[in-house]
Amino acid sequence: DIPTSHSRYRNGLRTSCLTTYCETWSNFANMFSPERDAFLIKSFPIGFQWATSSESFKVEGGWLEGGKGETIWDRFGHENKVFDNQTADLACDSYHKVDYDVYLLRGLQVNTYQFSISWARIFPSGNRDSHSEKGALYYDKLIDALIESGIQPVITLYHWDLPQALQDKGGWTSAFIVEAFKDYADFCFSRFGDKVKTWNTFSSPWVVSHAGYGTGEHPPEVKDYVVASYQATHNMLKAHAEAWHVYNDKYRKTQGGEVGIALNSDWAEPMNSSRAEDIVAADRYLQFMLGWFAHPIFVNGDYPATLKTQIEQKINKCPLSVPAKLPVFTPEERQRIKGTADFFGLNHYTSRLVSHSDGGCTPGPQGVGDFQAHVDPSWPSTASDWIYSAPWGLRRLLNYISTEYLTVTKVPIHITGNGMPTDYSGDTLNDTQRVQYMNSYINEALKAILDDGVHLQRFTVQSLMDGFEGQQGYSQRFGLHHVNFEDPMRSRTPKQSAYFYAQVIKQNGFSSNKVPVFRGEEMQLTHRLTALSPSEVPSKSKVVWEKFSHQSKFQRKMFHHGTFEQGFSWGVSSSAYQIEGAWNTDGKGPSVWDTFTQNLGGVAANANGDVACDSYNRLEEDLYMLRALKVKSYRFSLSWSRIFPDGRRASLNQKGVDYYNRLIDGLMRYNITPMVTLYNWDLPQALQNLSGWDNVDMIDFFNEFCDFCFATFGDRVKFWMTFNQPHTIAWSGYGLGKIPPSVKDPGVAPYRVAHNLIKAHATVYHTYDDKYRKTQGGLVSIVLNADWVEPENVKVPREVVAADRALQFQLGWFAHPIFKTGDYPDAMKWQVANKSELQDLQETRLPSFTEKEKNFIKGTADVFCVNHYTTKIVGHVAARLSPPSYQSDRDVSEIEEPNSPTTAIGGQRAVEWGLRRLLNWIKEEYGDPEIYITENGVATDDNVDDTERVFYYKTYIDEALKAHNLDGVKVKGYIATSLMDSFAWLSGYTVNFGLHHVNFDDPNRPRTPKRSALYYHQIMKDNGFPLPDDEKVLYGQFPEAFNWSTASAAFQIEGGWRADGKGLSIWDKFSHTPDKTYDGHNGDIACDSYNKIDKDVEVLRKLKVTHYRLSVSWPRVLPDGTNNNINEAGLNYYHRLLDALEAANIQPQVTLYHWDLPQALENVGGWLNETIVQRYRDYADVLFSRLGNRVKFWITLNEPYIVANLGYGYGSFAPGVTGKHYIAAHNLIKAHAEAWHLYNDKYRATQGGLISITVNSDWAEPRNKYIQADVDAVDRYLQFFLGWFAHPIFNGDYPEVMRTIIRQRSLAAGLPESRLPEFTPEEIKRIKGTHDFFGLNHYCSVLYLTNADLMSNPKSRAAAAMADRTWPETGSPWLRITPFGIRKLLKHIKDEYGNPPIYITENGVSESGVVDLNDVHRKYYYENYINQALKAVILDGVDLRGYTAWSLMDNFEWAAGYSERFGLFYVNHSDPALPRIPKNSASRYATIINCNGFPDPALGPHECLNLEPAAVPVLPPNMVEFLGLKLTPHDAEVGLYVTFAFLLVGALGMIFVVYQLLKTRKNSKAALAETVKLQRM
Repeated sequence: DIPTSHSRYRNGLRTSCLTTYCETWSNFANMFSPERDAFLIKSFPIGFQWATSSESFKVEGGWLEGGKGETIWDRFGHENKVFDNQTADLACDSYHKVDYDVYLLRGLQVNTYQFSISWARIFPSGNRDSHSEKGALYYDKLIDALIESGIQPVITLYHWDLPQALQDKGGWTSAFIVEAFKDYADFCFSRFGDKVKTWNTFSSPWVVSHAGYGTGEHPPEVKDYVVASYQATHNMLKAHAEAWHVYNDKYRKTQGGEVGIALNSDWAEPMNSSRAEDIVAADRYLQFMLGWFAHPIFVNGDYPATLKTQIEQKINKCPLSVPAKLPVFTPEERQRIKGTADFFGLNHYTSRLVSHSDGGCTPGPQGVGDFQAHVDPSWPSTASDWIYSAPWGLRRLLNYISTEYLTVTKVPIHITGNGMPTDYSGDTLNDTQRVQYMNSYINEALKAILDDGVHLQRFTVQSLMDGFEGQQGYSQRFGLHHVNFEDPMRSRTPKQSAYFYAQVIKQNGFSSNKVPVFRGEEMQLTHRLTALSPSEVPSKSKVVWEKFSHQSKFQRKMFHHGTFEQGFSWGVSSSAYQIEGAWNTDGKGPSVWDTFTQNLGGVAANANGDVACDSYNRLEEDLYMLRALKVKSYRFSLSWSRIFPDGRRASLNQKGVDYYNRLIDGLMRYNITPMVTLYNWDLPQALQNLSGWDNVDMIDFFNEFCDFCFATFGDRVKFWMTFNQPHTIAWSGYGLGKIPPSVKDPGVAPYRVAHNLIKAHATVYHTYDDKYRKTQGGLVSIVLNADWVEPENVKVPREVVAADRALQFQLGWFAHPIFKTGDYPDAMKWQVANKSELQDLQETRLPSFTEKEKNFIKGTADVFCVNHYTTKIVGHVAARLSPPSYQSDRDVSEIEEPNSPTTAIGGQRAVEWGLRRLLNWIKEEYGDPEIYITENGVATDDNVDDTERVFYYKTYIDEALKAHNLDGVKVKGYIATSLMDSFAWLSGYTVNFGLHHVNFDDPNRPRTPKRSALYYHQIMKDNGFPLPDDEKVLYGQFPEAFNWSTASAAFQIEGGWRADGKGLSIWDKFSHTPDKTYDGHNGDIACDSYNKIDKDVEVLRKLKVTHYRLSVSWPRVLPDGTNNNINEAGLNYYHRLLDALEAANIQPQVTLYHWDLPQALENVGGWLNETIVQRYRDYADVLFSRLGNRVKFWITLNEPYIVANLGYGYGSFAPGVTGKHYIAAHNLIKAHAEAWHLYNDKYRATQGGLISITVNSDWAEPRNKYIQADVDAVDRYLQFFLGWFAHPIFNGDYPEVMRTIIRQRSLAAGLPESRLPEFTPEEIKRIKGTHDFFGLNHYCSVLYLTNADLMSNPKSRAAAAMADRTWPETGSPWLRITPFGIRKLLKHIKDEYGNPPIYITENGVSESGVVDLNDVHRKYYYENYINQALKAVILDGVDLRGYTAWSLMDNFEWAAGYSERFGLFYVNHSDPALPRIPKNSASRYATIINCNGFPDPALGPHECLNLEPAAVPVLPPNMVEFLGLKLTPHDAEVGLYVTFAFLLVGALGMIFVVYQLLKTRKNSKAALAETVKLQRM
């Protein structure tokens, strides 16, 4: 072998070296390639820091979020100067994905993460006076998440993304930038420095100077290598020094951190080592690149002499075209710059061969430096044309830096960036080239430390994930994790390089040191299960149905906040056949599932587990996921045929044992408790050939296998489960024959098999108990599966017995012998025995245990392990006798619970409340054991954005928490199913259960975390669902003179629809039109308030309200809608109402228009005819003039959104017009403005009232907070909903996003103009400011998401709404109880519309169905919504002036008629007197009003809580209870007659049957007598 071509060494050259470079180079120059490239198999020093990195503009996205300012890279991308016109607007969306990024970091197990702060996110204009708190909060969140996961943050203050506002003033070429950067750094140190201990001021500033201000390839595109490039460097050096001094002077003493700079440099190798000029040229190359920045900081405060001399020579040589002007530091500046680094940060990627050349008068490094850079064609190339792999250059560069720069300033070196890009196409996940690159470069760093003595402390791999790579956009990928930039989720998937790097970190290098010996922590029994008496029929556990089945939906669905006990075991699960693959690798024997699936029968799409997730070959990838999840335990199963290929000890396969040893040791290394299932359905085929579990010999075979496992793994495994779901084995495997071994013998085999399984379990338990428990200290149990079953009618005893029987046949079949008596439940024995006798069998089909066996079996479980997925509704049925079957033995019918969400598996609905009941049943039935939920999960057909799974875990885990906290069930652990998508038995790969998506089309089986993985991690971290701070009660009072009100509306309560000259309204016509309202309900009488002023005011007095919001019926006052005919009788009604309110000291709040337009006006177009504006103004004029002296609070329009959208858009409300909503809204807004101006100009001075509009809006949260598109959808939602009317009135014109989207979609649909009308400039001016307050109606919140399916709909916002499943339902399908939303909406209004005075003019909740005056849900609603409003006032500074409860009483709820009831008072519409009866919520609301808020109970009982005692609410006298229902006397009478009729028919039927039986018996006797007679004859 000979030295490499470009390193030919000449004897004697070493003695002529006068420079550091020459000495360094010469030390390595005569190395032959084998010596140079020899791999060092050793470890890095203890405490070495392993890191990965990212940069703000490359990953964050969120380019306008939180007020972020524009950067030079934003501008550059938006001007289409990046590959394929790509931008960094969204990038990896890390702004919304802190949790995802930290998840990846935990998987990598790095101890350090280097990231940069976006200057423009902190200071949008670049200066402190533009500080964005939202930007700072983002970095707070990231830093806190890192530290919480044991990862130290390293912050780079500047990585190329200068605020554009600063660049507009000259950027890095202007002197002001030094002070601006210093101030920015000062803020960062003060804000984050208590947690961040390592700072890089700049990263690769040479690139900024070179490409940004020299060649102009990067923004800000300054092409000036003569002056600007050098001036930029000059200012960056001074800025760096000032930042260092700020830290040193103000923060170092208290924070104790370090500040350095990350400089980039290639290694320079002489092109021809025999040419001295090439050696000198290589030295100049390094001085022009690295020394330009390093020499001032680390040596003497000034530029390298080589650089200065070279430039001076060029100036002398080129007086007419000077190629470079190097600024000069003053002595003071040199002194201030020198030594301003606590470490030397190095970004290094590649090397260059450098030759001497005459650069002439050409600007730029090569021209001024007189050198040319080349690459060796033998060096491996990358996707970048400037990065070639030459690992040995790193070692040389580290030696050079150590000698050249760190002899004066003795600080350590940090490699702050090293990596290479791959192309964006092809096999991006199997990045073997990157693995080779990393392997070589990291090893060269190791050599520099161990062989050369270089003080290197940290190695940083660039980068954590693929990102926006500057000019190349997303075409080059540096990431250890692949980012799918086509996916709105920006899903992140580990590449092979991520797993490689994790291995290097685990080994702290490359040493093959022996793996440490682990020993598991003992799990001692807390108590031995005592023998229990047999279960009765039905069992005493039926109390569970008595306790829970009568709960209201609100009580059942109410979310419970709290946490599990310390030490709660959180885990995930898998099983061998489902994930391992390698079905015949390394000596594994075939299992029954191998045989079953390879015969292409019974599995969806003929799938099999031959490869599955390939976990046998991808152990490190599975451990990566477990580390990232940070679970406490991992439940997996052992493959019997992998350890004993033919099922017997003699066939022991050591490679199989080795695999499980590696897995268990890996778990122990990361403090994850292995929970091992000994048998999860994959019986060795060799044993099935002996009849499998139908053979009693299996008991001994299984015990032999388990004995070996205890002996081999028991020193580390402390939690053992013998069987997983023996019920499934027995019934599905040997009864139905649906799963292997596919035996179809439903009447006998399942019972025999279960018998053997139970005895096998008991035998194994005793083996552990006798041989291993004392030394190993573990637990042994069995995993049973159970659905919860709910009786069809809990009030019918036979149905409850059937439900209990169903549980005994499923769960009790195995649990009763093991946990109670050693024998089957009596219900099961009795049932099977009777069925067997009826089938003419000589003995029961259910085997029996001997007394000895019973004693052997009972108590053979240390804890209760249960798998649960769904709930069924069951009833009693007389099942068929033939053929005999376990299924029909139960005499149970079974259906799905119809009101719960479906899943991807038929018959497995998500019925969360069943889990709590099941846990309680186990507690009652089996002596209050410690319970582990060992499987729980949901099948979906989605991939990474699995919202349904998030809801499933949220609801099911909360039910477990209720059982734990509220019911005292000893729930000790929860295992989520499953770790990753896998072979889902008969469903193959068509459904997914995983927290991680597995791509089964890729041979590498890449694993990608789903949203549910992040969610489950959060639950585990919180140990449940602690009450969030923003949901805790705030005690305090509203401001004095706060308005407390309740509301109604004319059409909804008045009735008198044709009384005293009232004209028809659009709702009169609409409600009299068939199929427009619920059950044909109308407002003809409603609550008859037209005739019951005294009754209404009486209940208002009881509420203690200060105000009452009512509306005027336009057609009652102006029957034809015009002021040509004023109906004095109608006006007189409102005068009388105002009189009564005044007498009660209640102030009116009057709505001019609450949806009941005169039909006469609708006949000429209604709100679509612009003449309506004048008609409305005239109507308002009448009311102002006639009522205004008594009304000081006016609302022009109530919820114009509903009028326009439902009345003229969807047509579901009156007048039932479709597709004209924007026109209607346009006229509504103009009408409002005219009424406001009329009052302002004509009446305000004399009447002194307030006038504004009431708009309605839900609050919206993004369906997925990690997706920018969903965040954007929320903004669109609010602008289209609230902003549609509020923006023109408060800000002027429609929201820009609304105008833009509607115009684009209109033109796309072929329309000549936008469907949204435009206001003229004069109209905009007249409308803007027409408000005295902000009237808000709010009821609930929604989750909003971008919906790609709606993109093509030109009338759509391309978004959709949904609800969180944990939000309590109400009597209205659109309304969920979401108190948090009102505070957020109030804050939004404050911020968006200039903090106007706000009046909540409607807020309330409905119920439907059976009347219940104890309206717990409404009390909860008002308490929590009003408390959130109080928080908005006290904590958020919202100017809230009043609150109005909707509604005073149950009334006509528009299209829902009287089916939905919102009232504080119940109105009995079956009683002609229509009495108003207080619900319990009325008293609670009155108390809140009386206290003007919420007095602190810690201060003792407050006198405001002592209201006048109210009569206990009772049902009206004309309501009676009949068969558990509350009915009117008439309905009860009808029911009685119908019942009597049925009884009469039944009695007659029984008489007829008895008569026929007697007649038959008589004939039989006669026939018998005749037969005897004949015989005698």
